[in-house]
Amino acid sequence: MDETAGGAVGPVAGDWRPVLRGRGLAYTHPRAEKAAVREISVSVEPGQLLAVAGPNGSGKTTLLRLLSGSLTPQLGEVRLADQSLAGLGDRERARAIAVVPQSESSPFPVTVREMVGMGRYAHLGPWERAARHDHAIVDRALERCAVAPLARRQLGELSGGEHQRARIARALAQEAPILLLDEPAAGLDLRYRMDLFHLLQELCAEGLAVFVITHDLNLAARFADRILLLDRGEARACGAPAEVLSRTTLEDVYEWPLRLVPHPGPGSDTGAPQTIPLRRESHDDDN
Repeated sequence: MDETAGGAVGPVAGDWRPVLRGRGLAYTHPRAEKAAVREISVSVEPGQLLAVAGPNGSGKTTLLRLLSGSLTPQLGEVRLADQSLAGLGDRERARAIAVVPQSESSPFPVTVREMVGMGRYAHLGPWERAARHDHAIVDRALERCAVAPLARRQLGELSGGEHQRARIARALAQEAPILLLDEPAAGLDLRYRMDLFHLLQELCAEGLAVFVITHDLNLAARFADRILLLDRGEARACGAPAEVLSRTTLEDVYEWPLRLVPHPGPGSDTGAPQTIPLRRESHDDDN
C-alpha cells in the first residue's frame, strides 16, 4: 500500500512511514474543572494497530484531537517523525494524518462519491482538478469500505452505519500514512464491525499506523497490537492486550464486575482475553 497508482489505497507517495508521538500531553477544556488529558505519552507506529479504550469521559477523543493537531496541547508536544506537528501547515498535516471523527454533518447536499473524493484535496494544488489517478484511488476506497453501491446516493439518505463507512472511505482516499479513528464501529452491525477491524488489520500489514478509539474490548483484544487504557484523563495501562486486559484493572477502571475468558479461536484469535460483564449478584456469588 505504499503505491499511489494502480488503484492501491495507502500512504503518500514513496516510502514515508513516520511515527506520530505525543509526549507528556495535557489539556483542560475551557470552563472544565479537571483536565481531560493529563501527562499522557503515546506513539502511533507504522504497521501497528493501537486501540484506545476507557470509560466515557476518560479523555479518548481529546487525545485524538491533540494527536491530529485540531487541539494544541497546553503541556507536552506532538511530533511527526522529527518535526513538531504544530509547525506544519494544514495541507502537510492532511498528507500525513487522516482522521475519521465520531460524527459530522455536511452543510450542503453531497453524494457519497463526492464526499470520498474530498480525501484527495490534500494532494491537489490550487484550482487543480482530480485526474484519472485520483478517481481510481477514490474507486478503490469505495470498494474497500463496501460503499461503492452507494456512490451516487446523497449523504442524507444513508443510515448511520453507511455514513460511517463512507467517512472511513474518505480517509483511505486521503492516502495518509497515519489513520486516526474515533469510535468507527459505532452504528455498525456485527458484520461490518468485523469487516472494519479486518480492514484496519490489513492496512497495518500494508504499512499504515492506525490509532482507533473503541468501546469494544473484545475486538480490541483480537485485532490490536497494543491497547492504551485511559481512566479519568490518565493512561492506566498500555501494552499487549493480554497485559492490559486484566480483571482487576478493568473492574477498577469501569467500576463493574466482569470475567475474562480466552477466545476459543481458531487461528490468531486463540487465547485473546474476552471480557464478559457480570450481573452484580453474580459477582457477589463469586466472592
